[in-house]
Amino acid sequence: MKDGLISMNSTRTPIIISSVATVTLLLSACGGEAADGADAGQTLRLALNQSEDHPSYIALENFNDHLAENTEGWEIDVYPNETLGAQAEALQLVSDGSVDMAIVSGAQLENLNDDFMVFNLPRVFDDVDHQMDVIHDPEITGDLYASLEDSHSFTVLGGFTQGARSVYTTDGPIETPEDLSGQNLRIQESPINIAMAEALGGSATPMAYGELYTGLQSGVVDAAENNEVSYYTQGHYEVAPYWSYTNHLVGLDYLIINSDVLDSMSEEDRATFDEGWAAAHQEHTELWAEATEEAIAGAEAGGAEFSEVDDEAFDDELTAMVEEFITTDSQQELHDAARDAAE
Repeated sequence: MKDGLISMNSTRTPIIISSVATVTLLLSACGGEAADGADAGQTLRLALNQSEDHPSYIALENFNDHLAENTEGWEIDVYPNETLGAQAEALQLVSDGSVDMAIVSGAQLENLNDDFMVFNLPRVFDDVDHQMDVIHDPEITGDLYASLEDSHSFTVLGGFTQGARSVYTTDGPIETPEDLSGQNLRIQESPINIAMAEALGGSATPMAYGELYTGLQSGVVDAAENNEVSYYTQGHYEVAPYWSYTNHLVGLDYLIINSDVLDSMSEEDRATFDEGWAAAHQEHTELWAEATEEAIAGAEAGGAEFSEVDDEAFDDELTAMVEEFITTDSQQELHDAARDAAE
């Protein structure tokens, strides 16, 4: 899975504006089926950074089929492979209404409301099922998901899992943080990821995802962390054959929709939309589990070794990190609610 994210900072602004303007012109030329009223329906344009064989694309296409079959005029046109730009650009397009929906990572939303940071922290979720229960519980997420409607004109509907992330290494498995001491651990560059690498015992080494295979092969980095699907599909098992189940983080993508578009649905169509979305994220979770099993089998056939770690040895360091990053009452409430849901 691609994990290189484009941050919405000031140095990127001219490029983002240019990209957004280009895509806006493209979409205008294609022509949108704008609704004339609440019951008219329209084709919703959805930006996705994954390919047509990815579980996200498959689940979203079936979401479209559900809408097309059960409403008068509502459909979803999924644009895969970053056709409408990377996630930062797609988020801005949904905000200004040029695109209707998008899949974006938690890091993108964290840039706009740092309460989303809570769900990007290690060990908040025990596993994928726990994660899905929490992020689709309106009692926990209702205020959070509506928090960007006034400022950025989009609503968060829920999310797709990115799977549990663990550590893989070039020179033997790890069991405790001490086993990673002195090893360069590749991360995505952010304060959370730097702290996470240190909590895992390694030396944080930011590196572009596309350079990671060569980095592991050449010894520039000794270890990396990701989910099993990426580990296998990117061939990293060939150069870092030791997978250790730290399960330190369960990654997350969100589905966002322009708030005006959502509000334009009739009560009946909104109910059908919500049913379709519930089926979509459930199907995605099932597809992800299948893809994970296939990835593990494929990596093992290629010589990879999968082993368990001393969970308690990692818990102390990761818990201390969480305490460092949670700084507000609202963040603490989200964290506590997520953890309570696991009990």
